[in-house]
Amino acid sequence: MTDKYKRVRKAVLPVAGLGTRFLPATKAIPKEMLTVVDKPLIQYAVEECVASGIEHIIFVTGRHKSAIEDHFDFAPELEDFLTQRGKPDLAKLVHGIGSGVQFSSTRQSEALGLGHAVLCAAELVGDEPFAVLLGDVIMESTVPATRELVDIYEATGSGVIHVERVPRERVHLYGIVDAKPEENSKWSENVLRVRNLLEKPSAEKAPSNLGVTGRYVLPPEIFGYLAKTKPGTGGEIQLTDGLCRLAEDNNLLACIYEGKVHDAGDKQGFLQATVNFGLKDPKLGPEFRAYLRGLKL
Repeated sequence: MTDKYKRVRKAVLPVAGLGTRFLPATKAIPKEMLTVVDKPLIQYAVEECVASGIEHIIFVTGRHKSAIEDHFDFAPELEDFLTQRGKPDLAKLVHGIGSGVQFSSTRQSEALGLGHAVLCAAELVGDEPFAVLLGDVIMESTVPATRELVDIYEATGSGVIHVERVPRERVHLYGIVDAKPEENSKWSENVLRVRNLLEKPSAEKAPSNLGVTGRYVLPPEIFGYLAKTKPGTGGEIQLTDGLCRLAEDNNLLACIYEGKVHDAGDKQGFLQATVNFGLKDPKLGPEFRAYLRGLKL
């Protein structure tokens, strides 16, 4: 990092959605608190933040979402109970959930889109660059996904998003970028300069097959763009519209993600993520693998 660009210290995690794709499970439980093996979805994102050097996480919450804040709060009574019952390892595990990072939260009073959710965090973020992580997307790689984006931002000063190659028949489910290779990039062909973004285009109109994954590092100027963005379909303010303004200013990069993306935002993706992480669990994996092999599929 050079002195020219501010360090990325904060991350915004929008968690105000109603989770309707998981009903009835999410009638009283936040979608982000559904567990993949033994950790809530949102914990994977928080752990990625900590591993990426983020110091301050801002939850943009809604009604009936207090379980998320409670999960990352300290629970001395539970820790004492576990210690007294001879389970110090579990007590240490519980204590570590909220360690190493500061938490704040703000409310999104209405479900007015991802762009609006990010805008709700403007006062807490202030005049700083910040990361945005979608809590129902788990990114799996050697280098934490957000860390990779932070490194690119701190070297270039440009907003940067992760994209992945998606099958042409699925581009209508993603925000798709129109991008060109970035000149003189030390990240070689993996970093592109974004010219435009299209939200869920048809395969015929898609400029590429590079879909936005749910990880962003953005300059504070994005708040001004979002504040001026008019609501679109469904009365929502889309983050894509703000990203398009950054692209118009030649201030947005896309990094092709080389790790595994688990989109656990619907039932099929959630089941696949659970199986994937279940197989990789050192304690559960061997027996779970044997069970799956014994199924008559």
